[in-house]
Amino acid sequence: MSTATTPPASPSRAKRTDNALAGRKLSKPLVWALPVAVLALTWLLFLITPLQGVAGFVVTALLLYLIIQTILSFTAEGPRQARDRLATTLIYVCFALAMLPLVMIIWYTISRGTRALTMDFITSSMFGVMSSESGGGATHAIYGTLIVSLIAAAIAVPLGIFTAIYLVEYGGKTWFGRTVSFFVDVMTGVPSIVSGLFIYAFWLLTLGNNRTALAGALSLVLLMLPIVVRSTEEMLKLVHDDLREASYALGVPKWRTITKIVLPTAMSGIITGVMLGIARIMGETAPLLLLVGTNVRTNYDPFEGQMETLPTFVNKYFLLAAGNSESANADRAWAAALTLIILIMLLNFGARIIARYTGVKQK
Repeated sequence: MSTATTPPASPSRAKRTDNALAGRKLSKPLVWALPVAVLALTWLLFLITPLQGVAGFVVTALLLYLIIQTILSFTAEGPRQARDRLATTLIYVCFALAMLPLVMIIWYTISRGTRALTMDFITSSMFGVMSSESGGGATHAIYGTLIVSLIAAAIAVPLGIFTAIYLVEYGGKTWFGRTVSFFVDVMTGVPSIVSGLFIYAFWLLTLGNNRTALAGALSLVLLMLPIVVRSTEEMLKLVHDDLREASYALGVPKWRTITKIVLPTAMSGIITGVMLGIARIMGETAPLLLLVGTNVRTNYDPFEGQMETLPTFVNKYFLLAAGNSESANADRAWAAALTLIILIMLLNFGARIIARYTGVKQK
């Protein structure tokens, strides 16, 4: 009985098969030349049509690149390769369009803010300086932002972490735990002006208190608390149950397991969530306009007198600029906006360093 054997394919035949499976490809010179051609075509369109603006130029160029590349790909590569290239390019184009507003905001804020952002702007206040004059600074607003944010964080961070510990480790499945979780979800979607109106009605109208930094901090607590609770809750859930069970097997009480095992393991993520909450409240304007007010002097007392913050400073001097983008008030507003961005970036950078050295070291 004999068995038939298939002769091995020749190298030339195998090469032809591989090429057929791989399909045709656009030439590399064409791939590299296409973006240049698209930019030239977009520039020509902006010359002969009413289209204008940097953002419009970028959006038009991306759309033209997507259309022209798809047509060339269907013509030269065939439907299968063209659909693959279209899907890949579409992902990159959507990412670029999503990043465009953020990049434009940062670029425009830096380009305008650096005009007035000097050491004198950071170290002086607007006390004794007319708004129509040049000079002055935002040191009183910087102190106000830090004081209000620190008070809000001092209240929201412990309360949020303890709430998350209760939901994860103790009563998350009880009726009270489900109620707390429901109200945390509700608070997540509450607009900032609503929290400001609530504190205004309760703290100022009902209790008869005045506008102070403390009143503004209380409204910011309502905005920061759900962020801290949810981020901490997710970080605690990521801690593997084997660590808890190993600690219980050694006879360690539950509260000590949480403080010595669970929290240190999740500390890096908890700090990140806290910094996200602080960054969220540092840019709020509406509650602070209602509850903190404005003040050209530097006020260090959070329990007495109105206090300027960077968001209210930006709002006030943008309104005083009255549409004149080249006025001193507009420069002050852009410089204060850039100062707020830098301040938040520094706080996040510091939190990253703290999280790096406070987390559990794995060997």
